[in-house]
Amino acid sequence: MTVTVKVLIPAKTAENAQTTQYTATGVTALIDKMTATNYSAAVGTISVNLVTGASTAGNNNLIVKTKTLQAGETYTFPEIVGAALEPGGFISTIASAASAINIRASGREIS
Repeated sequence: MTVTVKVLIPAKTAENAQTTQYTATGVTALIDKMTATNYSAAVGTISVNLVTGASTAGNNNLIVKTKTLQAGETYTFPEIVGAALEPGGFISTIASAASAINIRASGREIS
């Protein structure tokens, strides 16, 4: 068994359409940290799904629903930290605006 520390989602702006941000391809992934920062001057929201490989993002795998972030606020998702993704599982997000919220996630891949 090999454990590799990895940036799962490099820092990027979250899209305002449901978007796969990371897929555990051929590995089990453990999420150690995930952050979202609202860099805009307006309130924004973000939702996060942890999806099994055979599913699509939807209410059955919605972990954080429309988390409100005030202008300049950063959130660290305690609901996500420690979660495991089996091979084929993925992290999907949707933000309220296409240019407001930056995300980043790090963790470990086990192969």
